[in-house]
Amino acid sequence: MVLSTIAARFSAAPKSTKLSLAGLAAGIAGLVVQWVADPAKFGGFPPGILFIAACAALVVVASGRWWAPVSGVLISLWIVVGGWAAGQMTPNFRSGDAGTVTGTAVMTLGLVFAAVTGTTAMIAGRRARTDTPAR
Repeated sequence: MVLSTIAARFSAAPKSTKLSLAGLAAGIAGLVVQWVADPAKFGGFPPGILFIAACAALVVVASGRWWAPVSGVLISLWIVVGGWAAGQMTPNFRSGDAGTVTGTAVMTLGLVFAAVTGTTAMIAGRRARTDTPAR
């Protein structure tokens, strides 16, 4: 019953919410590429994969609500903006390892896409909610 309710809400979710999830998936794919290219860099399994996947699951579970994409937007900004601020992104882009550079680029583009489309989904959802007349 609960899964069917979540599935029904998710199927009715705005396209931008679904696109945001695609961006999160690209972020995970980029991390996997980085991990394969240089496993020692992560000291085991990359925790970012679990964080992004958990936030994506929250988006799916909360779908149907205007604020559902917020966890995807926040994790995307935390990884990308936090990574730049901490000085961890630049060395990855300058790495001599093509896998690290490619993985970082895919992750960054996917997460920026997720943040933009998730924000768009929340704005559209909030506007639709306030434009709906009260019953």
